[in-house]
Amino acid sequence: MKTVDRSPAALPAREPETGVSRYALLAREMRQRVVKGLWPAGSAIPAESELAQEFGVALGTVRQALALLVAEGMLERVQGRGTFVSQGLSGASMLRFFRFRDATGEVPQSTILERRSVNATAEQAGLLGIAPPARCLRLKRLRSLQGSPVLLEDILLPLPDFEPLQRLPLKSWDDLLYPMFWKHCGITVARAQDELTFGAPDAAQAAALGLQPRHPCIRVERRAYDFAGRCIELRTTLGDAHAFHYSAETR
Repeated sequence: MKTVDRSPAALPAREPETGVSRYALLAREMRQRVVKGLWPAGSAIPAESELAQEFGVALGTVRQALALLVAEGMLERVQGRGTFVSQGLSGASMLRFFRFRDATGEVPQSTILERRSVNATAEQAGLLGIAPPARCLRLKRLRSLQGSPVLLEDILLPLPDFEPLQRLPLKSWDDLLYPMFWKHCGITVARAQDELTFGAPDAAQAAALGLQPRHPCIRVERRAYDFAGRCIELRTTLGDAHAFHYSAETR
């Protein structure tokens, strides 16, 4: 089991901030440990009593701070084991937007069709929070179920953050990208924002998906963020609109 840095570090002395509680200040300090990698994703954090002693605060203050970080999704409690740093999104499967035959619970097989370094456009750089013409790693990926192509993805990742993936042999790639981001680049995807529109693929995209030209598709535009709130991935996913599935419950 991974463990975290347990070096003594009291809560910094500072003038009280208007409207900011003691536990919120403590949560801020602990949040920075996650962001800076001092408490790595998947690691167990120190016990509540240790944290109270380290930061010089009451046990109740520690519990309130931890509850805040759990609510944010940065930490997670495991019954009988303790509190751990969240490993973030494992994949946030695009399949939830589609209903492909006999695909329930199956992880699509992934094939990297193209991998190259490109200059980010001004718009892409703005979304990623980098200065144009910064270099990015661009991936084109085909995802298949039972040997049939179902999703085509165009992915943009900022360099040098994802430099290890530029060198990693394609045969060593996994079907899920987000665990690879952490394993090879030390980057955890904390959340993702998806926007869906209808559109038509170009000839090359239709051919890759085994569809007729101009066949209606769902286009999913994703922005993924790390624990520090940085946008670290831009992704466009295309899939057959005839397989589109949407479900919502209103109370």
